[in-house]
Amino acid sequence: MLSRIADSLFWLNRYMERSDCLMRSIRTNYILSFDLGNTNDFSWKDMVHTFSYSPDGLSDEAVKDTTSALKFFITDVKNLNSIRVLITKARENARGVQDNITKEVWEQVNHLYHIVNAPDLENKLSGSRSLEIIDLIDDNNTLYYGVTDSTMPRGQGWSFMNLGKFIERCLLSIETAYAHFTKVDHQLDKTQDILFWKNLLLSLSGYELYLKTYTRDQHTMNVVDHIIFNKHFPRSLIYSLNRIKRYLGDVTEDTKIEGSETLQKTFGRICSKVEFSDINMIKESGLPQFLNSLRYDLVNFSGQLTRIYFSYA
Repeated sequence: MLSRIADSLFWLNRYMERSDCLMRSIRTNYILSFDLGNTNDFSWKDMVHTFSYSPDGLSDEAVKDTTSALKFFITDVKNLNSIRVLITKARENARGVQDNITKEVWEQVNHLYHIVNAPDLENKLSGSRSLEIIDLIDDNNTLYYGVTDSTMPRGQGWSFMNLGKFIERCLLSIETAYAHFTKVDHQLDKTQDILFWKNLLLSLSGYELYLKTYTRDQHTMNVVDHIIFNKHFPRSLIYSLNRIKRYLGDVTEDTKIEGSETLQKTFGRICSKVEFSDINMIKESGLPQFLNSLRYDLVNFSGQLTRIYFSYA
């Protein structure tokens, strides 16, 4: 496979995964803004810090205005992490590799592109149909994964797509968890009820599984365990790392390219940081140190992967 093709497939899924995570967080925050009523200090500030990439950001007044926040996160092209920008970039990558993806995958990406670039989208976000638009984009992001899983052949292209998907997912889970644990100063011994963690768990689609898995009242510790160590949770760090390891192994076996063995060893050391850790070790070292160290290692690993397989960076 040409490095250009592998690169586009890798970034197609990174952009789609980022869009999926962002839309889920938007929907969670939007619903929460109504649940809390009109006498609260609710704002979109945490999401701006986690997801936005804009030179201007949002003003102090705008972070408390849901309509302004929705436009910023969904349609604002100045925000390079807006849904419109992410889907446009995903479509650009998909268009360049149409011979390497199925017709159904291309059609789904193209359909999403037209949804987020509809001329009347901003007007709908300003009115009573905003939740309808949020659900429409969210549902079509989910459809993308279903179409991809059911139609894509399991070759090199599939492996590179999943490397992009799970690298992005792991980084986003780290960023989202870090932002929410900042609210308790990363103190794992602080007692908080389940409602305090509902936003985080819903943003990662882990709320229902959490309720079925954990019965004790130590919710802060349980949430850490769920997000980092739960192998049955598709957005936990350990799950994402194991999937990266699998697809990296497939790519290495298929390509035999110089530097791939070293890359596998590098990633093995990253995995061991999580596999051989536990709650007590994280409490001792500090949650911020653990998450920041893992994020740093993943970013470096992604850079090494792009240098070896995509011949850039």
